[in-house]
Amino acid sequence: MNIHVFFIVCPMVFLAGIVDSIAGGGGLISLPAYLMAGLPPHMAVATNKLSSSCGTTVSAFRYLKNRCVSLPLVPSTVLAALAGSAIGARLVLALDERYIKGMLFIVLPVTAFFVLRKKSPLDTQGPALPLKKQLVIATLAAFIIGAYDGFYGPGTGTFLVLILTGLARMDVRTASGNTKCINLASNVAALVTFLINGQVFLLLGLCAALFSILGNFIGSGMVVKNGAKTVRPIIIVVLILLFFKLLTDF
Repeated sequence: MNIHVFFIVCPMVFLAGIVDSIAGGGGLISLPAYLMAGLPPHMAVATNKLSSSCGTTVSAFRYLKNRCVSLPLVPSTVLAALAGSAIGARLVLALDERYIKGMLFIVLPVTAFFVLRKKSPLDTQGPALPLKKQLVIATLAAFIIGAYDGFYGPGTGTFLVLILTGLARMDVRTASGNTKCINLASNVAALVTFLINGQVFLLLGLCAALFSILGNFIGSGMVVKNGAKTVRPIIIVVLILLFFKLLTDF
């Protein structure tokens, strides 16, 4: 593989790490980077999981360090994400990705409506839910979105943040922290599945991982300091870009 491939992938993965640690959706940037570099679709998805897993590890640790995570939700949501992502990764190895793209044509407009309908769509609405209800909502979301992450990926963090803030009524910083823990679990489960099936380009993925780590470190610090003011506009931009990418792919 030529050296120019690394110059295409690594800077874009760095930017993806910043975006992903703040609002999710970094795969919208990193996955096309691998495809532009000439990797086959399955290998692009698999190698993207390697670099994103490393970056998400740093981001999740920083949220935990700054106490931006609801710890009681972590065990069940992580297990649910592991199971869902493993199922999704096995499906993507057997199915055409057009199916998931077709589904997103329905999901994205609904999600965009939720984000744009109010001035502060990511602020917690009403009183906080009891922990048991938050646990049920977050665990179901971790399994379903985790399966999508293993299957395809882009937008996973965005969807999780929207569910945790809108349905579980968590504040933005805590929702972002728990999202990183869930996303890390789903990344790892998918990565192991892809490694077993020999789909990961290790050299490129490990180099890109260094840039993903740096991007996630910078981005997670931005959320810790600026909260919803940083997260909200990036989520809106990611949703719009993700929708148009789907349109151009068909």
